[in-house]
Amino acid sequence: MANTLPLDKMTVEEKLQAMESLWDDLCRRGEVVSPEWHGEALQQRDAAYKRGDDSFQDWEATKKAIRDRTS
Repeated sequence: MANTLPLDKMTVEEKLQAMESLWDDLCRRGEVVSPEWHGEALQQRDAAYKRGDDSFQDWEATKKAIRDRTS
């Protein structure tokens, strides 16, 4: 089944929402397997955070910041 989206007519916010919906669906079904390097990258980030060399922001706050910048 081929589905198409009118990408040339969609706003950035609509495109981000579509991407988020796709990822949510793929994750819910267990159809996405993270590559090995991803786990390694997460371990490196965790170590940097524990050393105080890195920080993070809540995902909801991050999404809001992205939407605010692109709207």
